[in-house]
Amino acid sequence: MSYQKLDLTNRRQLADALRNDTWVVACLCAAWCGSCREYDAAFGAWAARYPQHHFVWIDIEDQADLVGDLDIDNFPTLLIERGATVAFFGPMEPDTRLAERILLSQLEKSDADLQHEAISTKERRAWQEECSLLAKLADVI
Repeated sequence: MSYQKLDLTNRRQLADALRNDTWVVACLCAAWCGSCREYDAAFGAWAARYPQHHFVWIDIEDQADLVGDLDIDNFPTLLIERGATVAFFGPMEPDTRLAERILLSQLEKSDADLQHEAISTKERRAWQEECSLLAKLADVI
């Protein structure tokens, strides 16, 4: 699919990708964060290896109306979502190898497994309610 830095002009493209059941890998960062700036190049290179998925860089300050009160403890934070199912949400080391393994493990799961896992713990149920980019985008576009 693509790699984009989210702004007001391309939010609909992100929403369309999610509505089309495309895997979205979102990096939630901040421009002032040194680790994020270093991670940006690696994230872009990772995206280039998986053009069938949609990779998006979201600056939490520039996109504060979208991000809202998401609990971001550390940078970079990744959010992996397909459709309305958040498969992963959490901080990452500033290296894409672990993030890539997490994505690949999600890709191997059936729809039923993804849905079951999405409601399997209190934390994962909270991701579905609080972290879904598809739901957040519906509120702002």
